[in-house]
Amino acid sequence: MVSGQKDLADFPANNLTWRILHDAAEGGYAVGAFNCYNNDGVMAVIRAAEAKRSPALIEIFPWTMHFQGPHFVKYIVEAAHAASVPIGVHLDHCMDPADVKQALSLPIDSIMVDASRLEPEDNIRYCREITELAKAQGITVEAEMGRINGGEDGIPDAGHLEEILTDPQHAADFTQRTGVHFLAPSFGNIHGPYPEGGSEKYWQLDRLKSIADAIGPAVPLVIHGTHPVPDWLFRKAIDTGARKININRNARDEYTKFVAENAGRLELTALKEQSVAIYQKSVESLMDVLGSSGRAP
Repeated sequence: MVSGQKDLADFPANNLTWRILHDAAEGGYAVGAFNCYNNDGVMAVIRAAEAKRSPALIEIFPWTMHFQGPHFVKYIVEAAHAASVPIGVHLDHCMDPADVKQALSLPIDSIMVDASRLEPEDNIRYCREITELAKAQGITVEAEMGRINGGEDGIPDAGHLEEILTDPQHAADFTQRTGVHFLAPSFGNIHGPYPEGGSEKYWQLDRLKSIADAIGPAVPLVIHGTHPVPDWLFRKAIDTGARKININRNARDEYTKFVAENAGRLELTALKEQSVAIYQKSVESLMDVLGSSGRAP
C-alpha cells in the first residue's frame, strides 16, 4: 500500500518500510536508511539499489520539509516508489509536533517520532498518540527509547542532556505500550563523530542483543550514530538483530569531497553526473556490507 491510502485492513503489513524491514529480519540482513539532502543523493540511492538489487530506505530530516518544501518530498516518494526494487521513504528525527503534523499529510512510508528528550512516561504517551494518528494515514512509526547523545546535520545537539541507555527489561513494555513498529535503542551509540576510541569502544553489543531478545523480531531494531563505524562492527550489530542502519556521512563523504574539489573546474552537468556516480558507488559498497545486495524480490 502507498502511504496515505485509508484502507487499513492489512496495516502494517502492507506498509513499505514495514515489509522491507521484516523481510530483512527473516533474511538475517540489514537495510541502509540513507540520509539524502538533495536530488543527487536520491538518484544515487535509487541507482545503487537497482544496480545491487537491494531494498533501501531514503531518509530525510524535517529540514527537507522546511527548506525544500513538501513538493520536493513528494518528488522523492514518487522517484523511490517508481524504482524496480523496494525503496521506502522515511522521515527521521521528527521532534516538533508541528513537523509531525505536516509529515502525516505527506505520502511518506514511515516516520521517526523523537520524544527522547521527554521523561520516559511522557515519551510513551506521546509516541502512542502519534502512532495512532500515523496509522490512519498508513504510516509506520519508529521511536527512540533512552537518549542517544550528539548531533549531526538536521538534528539538534542534545549534549546538555544526560545520555540514557535503553534498559532491555523495559524495551518490550515500551514497544507494547506505544505500539511503535521499529525501535531505535541507545546502547552507547552517538550522533556525529565519536570520541577517542570510536564506536568500537562505545557500542555495547551485549546490551543491543539483550534488547533484541526482549522485544523479538516483530519490532525491528534501528541503529543511529554510525559515523565512523568499521564494516566488521556493522556485521556484528546485524548478527545481534539490527535491521535498519541509518547511514549519513559514510555514504556521502567521497561525494562531497569530489564536489568541493571540482566545483570550479567542471561544468555543472559533468559535475553532477560524475559526483552522483561516486555517491552511488559508496552506497553500493555499504549495501554489500549490510548484506542487502541481491535481496530485492
